[in-house]
Amino acid sequence: MYRRLSLRGRTVVITGAARGVGEQLARTLSARGARLALVGLERTELAAVARSLASEADYWYADVTDACAMSFTARSIARRFGRVDVVVANAGVAAGGPFLGSDPAAWRRVIEVNLVGGANTARAFLPALLNSRGYYLQIASLAALAPTPMMTAYCASKAGVEAFAHALQAEVAHHGVRVGVGYLSWTDTDMVRGAEREPVLRELRSRMPWPAARTYPLAPAVDRIADGIERRARHVYAQRWVRAAQFVRGALPAAAAHGGPNLMPALEALALLPSAAPAASLMGAGGAADVAARAAHQPPVRSGS
Repeated sequence: MYRRLSLRGRTVVITGAARGVGEQLARTLSARGARLALVGLERTELAAVARSLASEADYWYADVTDACAMSFTARSIARRFGRVDVVVANAGVAAGGPFLGSDPAAWRRVIEVNLVGGANTARAFLPALLNSRGYYLQIASLAALAPTPMMTAYCASKAGVEAFAHALQAEVAHHGVRVGVGYLSWTDTDMVRGAEREPVLRELRSRMPWPAARTYPLAPAVDRIADGIERRARHVYAQRWVRAAQFVRGALPAAAAHGGPNLMPALEALALLPSAAPAASLMGAGGAADVAARAAHQPPVRSGS
């Protein structure tokens, strides 16, 4: 068993920290005494979050898919705070709709941000975590356990980061570095609210069994993630019931395939409606920020100092 980690005075890096889970986690960990290094693509929002925190905090503009930018950011954060104790790879985007009609660039971007971005984050910060014998938490999803139609890129990326984190744990455990995976069901964030505005995903969720169909409040979910960080937990479940999905995960792909013939005709019809989101769109305000940042060709890194 790993002893509980006091976060007071520890440096925690959070990617995707401008909103949603990342922002709430920054507030929760700051209240517990951690120093925060916030990383993301929304400069104004990051600055506002950093200013509002109770403890020492700073922010860095960086795209997690840019390995050079992430390495530069990691070195800058280490210089700013002297050490890095915890890294939370939280940055993520999502897109929905039928795979056959999806835009290849948008599909690929989900994989790049969620999976490649997680690996870039780990590669950049592992040297500092080796020095501190620290903790790396990869945020995954219930989607890593339960394949969901109309979300092929998101499911693939989250299954990928889960496998990546488990493999990485075996490589670094003997150095005293702990690696964990965080699992969330539908949680009240901009991304999930964006999904609710899409007819296809709204209908899909309405047909999911309880408790998967419910949207869960953000603060209690993040409190459990923060507790998992303090425990240096191998698995962190933002909703307690998600733990049970681990025990039946082997049966979930077959269950999804079995229900497909009854479910898919209605979903395909909804995908053709004029109100359906464009196939190339990323969900929510975070997805829009990702698109805008790439379109603007902003510099890869800016420190808030």
